Amino acid sequence: MRRVGVGYRAELADWIQSQSSGMDCLEITAEHFFGADHKLLNRLAEQFELYVHGLGLSLGTPGPLDKKILKQFAKVADAANAKWISEHVAFTKTSEVDLGHLNPVPSTREFLEILVEHAQELADFCKRPLIMENITFDLKMHGELGEPDFLNQLCDKANCGLLLDVTNLFINSKNHRFSAMEWLREIQPSYIRQLHIVGYSLADGSYRDHHGAKIQPDLLDLLGAVLDYAPVEAVILERDARLHEFDEIADEISTLQRVATA
Repeated sequence: MRRVGVGYRAELADWIQSQSSGMDCLEITAEHFFGADHKLLNRLAEQFELYVHGLGLSLGTPGPLDKKILKQFAKVADAANAKWISEHVAFTKTSEVDLGHLNPVPSTREFLEILVEHAQELADFCKRPLIMENITFDLKMHGELGEPDFLNQLCDKANCGLLLDVTNLFINSKNHRFSAMEWLREIQPSYIRQLHIVGYSLADGSYRDHHGAKIQPDLLDLLGAVLDYAPVEAVILERDARLHEFDEIADEISTLQRVATA
C-alpha cells in the first residue's frame, strides 16, 4: 500500500486533525521537536504512520557526529514511533562553521565511506531503518563516481534506502542538462522507499525548489515514472510557505493520491 501525506508543520495542525482526504502518513522534521514536549508526537503516532526527517546531522562532514543532536534525533524518532528515519546526502557544517544549508559532497570513494560510516551510526543509534535524500546543487561536485552509482553504493554499503526527492532530481536535470529518466534508470529500484515532491520556480533560466508553489504537470509526469519504476511506500508533499491555503494543499494531496494509485 502506497501512503500519501504531508510534512507536518504547526500551521497545518488543525487542518491535519480535521481534514478528511484520507491522508494516512506524516513526515516529522526532527529539529522542530528538539527539546519539545513529545506528547503531540505520541498523539500523532496513534493516528498516522510517521517518518522522522533530519536536517542538521551533516552526515557528509568528516569526523564524529554531534552526539547531542544524535540523542535529540533519537528521542524524536522514539516519540513518533517512526517507521523509518531520513537525512541528506550532504553536509551542513565544517569543523569550524555551521553553513546553515545543505551542500553537496564530492562523489568520491573517500566521501562515500564517510557517509556510509555516519549513516550506519545514525541507524544503529536510533535502532530504525534509514533512508538518504538526494539534494539540489548549484555547483556540481565531481568525483570518481556518478551520482546514481554513488547513491547505489551508499545504500548497499550502509544497508539503507533512498528518499528520492523528485523535485530535486527534476531541478538538477534541468540546471545541469542531463536526462532525469536516464538518471533514474541507473538507480537500483528496490532502494527507493519514499518520495518528496514540491513545486518549483523558474527565473532567468534557473530552476529552484519552491516550497509554496503548486506541483507542475511535468513534475507529476516524473513522479508517475518513478512510481512505475520503484516499489515506493510513501509520497510526502513538502510545504513551507502559503501554509494557510488549505484547499489548495488538499487538492495537491488528492492529486498525489490519484497518481500513486494509478
